[in-house]
Amino acid sequence: MTEVLGTQPAPDEWLVIVTGVAALLVTVPRAIWRLSRNAVTIAHEGGHGLIALVTGRRLQSIRLHSDTSGLTVSRGRPTGIGMILTAAAGYTAAPLLGLGGAWLLADHRITLLLWLATALLVAMLVMVRNAYGIFTVLLTGAVFLLVSWLTSPDVQAVFAYAVVWFLLVGGVRPVFELQGKRRGYGSRAASFEGGGGRRAGGAPDSDADQLSRLTHVHPALWLFFFHAVSICSLIGGGRWLLGL
Repeated sequence: MTEVLGTQPAPDEWLVIVTGVAALLVTVPRAIWRLSRNAVTIAHEGGHGLIALVTGRRLQSIRLHSDTSGLTVSRGRPTGIGMILTAAAGYTAAPLLGLGGAWLLADHRITLLLWLATALLVAMLVMVRNAYGIFTVLLTGAVFLLVSWLTSPDVQAVFAYAVVWFLLVGGVRPVFELQGKRRGYGSRAASFEGGGGRRAGGAPDSDADQLSRLTHVHPALWLFFFHAVSICSLIGGGRWLLGL
């Protein structure tokens, strides 16, 4: 327990920069993004599920699909602050997790970050209800567990920084994909919601449109909110990671 709560040395600055570049390389190219986006979907659906529980809703199931879409089902009042916060948690989950991770790394809590991430994945696994989702979460959790147990502190540090950079950088792109989807353009990768909505092909099922129906606020303003959270998290988290 002392080791988990203690501090560990950060990697050299050049390694921090390299991990940031690596995060870009697995986020920007479309072919690689179709695979790496699964990790963002885990964060997205996990965000829906966590806030549903925190706000007193009854979480029923989480599903993750091979097209990087997902679906989180919770029961409770169909309106109200609980439902609004649950719907808003998807696109903000990865950026805010990245921001929280950057804060921990700035305080040199590398081991704590890895164990918290593993614990969240285990908790999420309990609610996953389809084979692909179980496989994806198990694989991701196994990677975190193996790195935490079997690798040196230097490897753990590089891995932790790479993960946090990816959450910060990878949390930005899905909002632009959603924006392109609502305009009727975008690539096939942008045609999937990846959030709490149904996987039907139309934008009216997106998180922004669900929030619009719940709050009577135009979807464009919710898109702006998602952009603001993701970009500000990237800037703030990046500054922490780089020690600025």
